[in-house]
Amino acid sequence: MVWHHAPTRFEHILGVIYLCIFDTVRLLYGQYLFLPKKNIMASIFSKIIKGEIPSYKVAEDNQFYAFLDIRPLAKGHTLVVPKQEVDYIFDIDDSLLADMIVFSKGLGKAIESVVPCKRMGMTVLGLEVPHAHIHLVPINSVYDIDFKKPSVEMSQYEFVALAKKISDAYAA
Repeated sequence: MVWHHAPTRFEHILGVIYLCIFDTVRLLYGQYLFLPKKNIMASIFSKIIKGEIPSYKVAEDNQFYAFLDIRPLAKGHTLVVPKQEVDYIFDIDDSLLADMIVFSKGLGKAIESVVPCKRMGMTVLGLEVPHAHIHLVPINSVYDIDFKKPSVEMSQYEFVALAKKISDAYAA
């Protein structure tokens, strides 16, 4: 399900609790017991793509799903995720990875048209969720893309409104 309305505080808290439980289960069963990594359980991103967990969707096509990060480094911080569940970005097929970069480029331009910034930062970490993804972050300096800094506080209304603006700019 995609949030087309401002989610209630309960829905938001429920999503955060789910994230914590999912990460704990993945850590315990996926790493410490050395179970096969592939398809132990769907990643949280797969659940978002399927609509099992709500998100602030900004763009989607047949290969990718993009949504606002709920702990953004800046307003407009967006995650681009392939619909195919692949843990490590360098394990993605070359043609899909090339398409992912092109999709991210178009989306980055849309974000820049909505969120004032000097550049669109793009980074891949790959440790926080076992599903390859790209972070698109509006930046004004190199320090704006520091993942150690606290996230930007945004209301649910701001998330919904910003997702719509970016989505509209991307569709134009």
